[in-house]
Amino acid sequence: MLINLHIRNLALIDALDIDFSDGLNVLTGETGAGKSIIIGSIGVGLGGKFDAGLLRNPDEEGLVELLFEAGPRTIEKLKELDIPAEDGEVLISRRIAGGRTSNRINHHTVSLAQLRSITEELLSLHAQHEQQTLLKPAKHLELVDTAAAETIDPLLQKTGETCRAYQKVKQEIEERKSREADRARQLDFLQYEIQEIEGLRLIPGEDEELEAFFRRASSAKELATLMQETGQLTGYDRDSAAGNLVARALKLLARAEKLDPEAASLVEILTDIDSLLNDFNRAAADYEDGLSVDETALQAAEERLNRINSLKRKYGSTVEEILAALEKMKREEEELLSWDARGLELEQEEKRLGKELQEAAEELSQERKSAAERLTKEIEDTLRELNFPDVRFSMDFQRKEEIGPTGFDEAVFLFSANPGEKEKPLHLSASGGELSRVMLAVKSVLSEKGETPTLIFDEIDVGISGITADKVGRQLETLAKTHQIISITHLPQIAALGDSAYVIEKEVRDGRTHTSIHRLDEEGRVRELARLMGGSTVTENVIASAREMLRGRKE
Repeated sequence: MLINLHIRNLALIDALDIDFSDGLNVLTGETGAGKSIIIGSIGVGLGGKFDAGLLRNPDEEGLVELLFEAGPRTIEKLKELDIPAEDGEVLISRRIAGGRTSNRINHHTVSLAQLRSITEELLSLHAQHEQQTLLKPAKHLELVDTAAAETIDPLLQKTGETCRAYQKVKQEIEERKSREADRARQLDFLQYEIQEIEGLRLIPGEDEELEAFFRRASSAKELATLMQETGQLTGYDRDSAAGNLVARALKLLARAEKLDPEAASLVEILTDIDSLLNDFNRAAADYEDGLSVDETALQAAEERLNRINSLKRKYGSTVEEILAALEKMKREEEELLSWDARGLELEQEEKRLGKELQEAAEELSQERKSAAERLTKEIEDTLRELNFPDVRFSMDFQRKEEIGPTGFDEAVFLFSANPGEKEKPLHLSASGGELSRVMLAVKSVLSEKGETPTLIFDEIDVGISGITADKVGRQLETLAKTHQIISITHLPQIAALGDSAYVIEKEVRDGRTHTSIHRLDEEGRVRELARLMGGSTVTENVIASAREMLRGRKE
């Protein structure tokens, strides 16, 4: 339940802090005192629109905090968000400063969607405008789905999934029809491209090898000349060549070794040099022999490189990319070649899914009709308790031509408040006061099926008086046995029934208007009831009547 409401720097409120009790909490106040501001602030705390335009002082931060005592289900959802709830308390905090809004649960920053997912478990707010939703027939079926969510949700999910699969197949069939004329042309072009690539019998990496071969072969003549000159400088054909000079030096060192044995180490070194020169010259000669180029092979390599480079310009920058493009084209070719088979497969799939969708929608519709019958019966019973002794309340189902993700049902509540009057669509037949009671009946029935512990009603009693007001008050009192109820009212019959009573007041201080709220003690309740009963003239007789009304409530 809602334990505490704290508001700071919003509209006409500087700062407001109020504790609520369990049972029926009634809020009263003069017209324009700021009741809507308080309800609006609660709406902000639940995740409603919160912008700088709401700030009383734009240079200071605005704050709305709601402190709840939460049940096991809410605590479990908080655990999923890694948010602890010590002692079962949940503090919802929304703050705006510098044009930016922050959302927190138990001092943990959360997204707006996460905050709303928690607050919808804690409190249901019926604002004055909400009863207008009953004027929208599209909302009527949603109420049935909500009331029987346990059985309807799985059927809705099944219908939705089947419908999406069916629509996907239909879309593919339509796309294939639009592509039919181009299929032959696409297939011819694909097969030409595939043949163009496959005709080369590409090998990964061969382009790099061919380019290296072509570069070397193109330089073969120049390389041969260089190798010949190198051989002349390092070989043995010339007197001045390195090989001859080293050989002559070895002979001189051999004579030196005879004169001095210590020169042997020099002989050994120069012998190694001579051996290396021999090895070098043999290797150089072999390299030069290998430089001979087959002009036919060079021409073939050049032509193949040109063809590969032509493919690169069309299909990829490497042989590997060209081969990957080839595989993709083969898959497309296979798809086009199997066009007729796929078309037949899709037609069969469309029939199968169409049948499944029809069956799922029929099952959903039957469950909805059963749920609607139960729901409207309960609402009708509740309406009788709200001073509609001859009321009839039911639901009329119509079938849409096409089945959508939510089935084929169109439904509207039918309502008749007077004997002999034919039931008509609710949005065409109910007056403002009647609509308020219908909404109260709907909320009462749905609250029994749901787990939301706190319900707020903002002037649910609009347009009623007398015995009807007493009936509405008793309904709220009945709801308060299983829920915390917070009700803003202008009727003394309802205000007298509250377990706790609060008055919302507006006053001018230092040239500025301020809205405040405080809890009434016994005498305060008597005087507020007297104001509601007597208006601007509160006599002792009115006060006595108010005291009697409050005493009667206790009895």
